[in-house]
Amino acid sequence: MKRLLIQTMLAASLMAGASVAQAAWPADKPIEVIVGFSPGGGTDVMARLIARFAEKRMPDAKFIVVNKPGAGGTIAFAEIARAAPDGYTIGMVNVPGFNFLPLYKPTHYKPEDLRLIARVVEDPIVIFAKRDSDVPKSLPAIVEALKKKPESLSFGHSGDGTVGHIGLMQMEQLAGFEASAIPFKGGADARSTLIGGHMSYALLTTGEVPDAANVDSPFMAVTQLSQKRTERFSSVPTAGEGGIDVSIASERGFAGPKDLPPEIAKRLEALFEGILSDPEFIAAATADAPCWPSSQVVSGLLNSRKIPRRSGPWRKS
Repeated sequence: MKRLLIQTMLAASLMAGASVAQAAWPADKPIEVIVGFSPGGGTDVMARLIARFAEKRMPDAKFIVVNKPGAGGTIAFAEIARAAPDGYTIGMVNVPGFNFLPLYKPTHYKPEDLRLIARVVEDPIVIFAKRDSDVPKSLPAIVEALKKKPESLSFGHSGDGTVGHIGLMQMEQLAGFEASAIPFKGGADARSTLIGGHMSYALLTTGEVPDAANVDSPFMAVTQLSQKRTERFSSVPTAGEGGIDVSIASERGFAGPKDLPPEIAKRLEALFEGILSDPEFIAAATADAPCWPSSQVVSGLLNSRKIPRRSGPWRKS
């Protein structure tokens, strides 16, 4: 009887402690926002922008972006999944890579290990070249060159299984060519390598190279992998116009551990919804296209995507 009483008191104490912790959130320590790519890339820039606006709307909170790049974002996704479900560790997830990678290689997380909170942006992929390089500057010319000499042109992307890599594999399958794929730890690394003249192209989002729309930019947008031309790159043809029916974009959202308390998850959902409807934020995020977070949109992050199927490992450059 005495033992049962002690166990009951201990359980009650733990429940009370959890309630106090939830009541204190988010004032008692900083909230870490984990990003799976290097500083300066599209995911990192968006995370830092949202963190700045989050602190304005939640004055008691401090949001700190923590970069854990590598393995196409899976290092960061696993870190989010393993975190204590107390609301002090959340992170950015990138679809389709978030869903795609566990299907094709061993990872330390499963998509169901995370609780999706809000979708914040959909950013189409574009093939960028260095403007003064002598590489082909149209998709048909790229395909022709690669069919004549496989792997003669190199394409940098943010890591195996990321949206740029998937887009490249889709084009290879549909058009019947083989390119040389070069994985990086983030868009910023691929961008700097391209401008240094060390590879032919980079597959990056529109928000990662916004100045490419200007004729005096060192970057040139060759083809956008979208169903229709984006406003920023209205003069750049789509892949469909170039003969390959491929459309793919980086969908970025926030997630936490699967056991994140519903009360905290709802507060975060409301926070992000408020930020995405803020005219000041929308003006600051002109490089990307903010989206409304909602249960319908969030659940869409886990829907199956049109992704290429391969029986063997990815080719290494």
